[in-house]
Amino acid sequence: MEWLLLAVFSAFFAALVSIFAKIGLQGVDSTVATAARAVVMMLFIVVFALSTGKGPQLTQFTSKDMGFIILSGVAGALSWLFYFTALELADASKVAPVDRASVLFVMVLAALFLGEKITLKTATAGVLIFIGLMLLAVKLD
Repeated sequence: MEWLLLAVFSAFFAALVSIFAKIGLQGVDSTVATAARAVVMMLFIVVFALSTGKGPQLTQFTSKDMGFIILSGVAGALSWLFYFTALELADASKVAPVDRASVLFVMVLAALFLGEKITLKTATAGVLIFIGLMLLAVKLD
């Protein structure tokens, strides 16, 4: 159950990203803000890895590992660019739920590429997540 606590912390800090970014984007271009955020994250994570004694592992990647880590970094950068631009254009309370629809994409992509099973329970949860994000994001006046 350690993973669950870590996932809850991840969700909490992801929420803070939305709030802090929305405040910080006032009068700042979203691409420039994303670049600044990336630099801060890189410095923070490198210092964290070094301070926890994991620095030597930063040079021990196989070419396959590095290729997929690079792809993950590019996907993350694109996600941030789109996310920050969306935050410039809409309320954080609307953008964040749609962004969290990534859960639905993960379910499908994990089944296709990782061989993870989509059970009735998983499919039902996915449908409920989709309905919930639509209720939050779509104006129903």
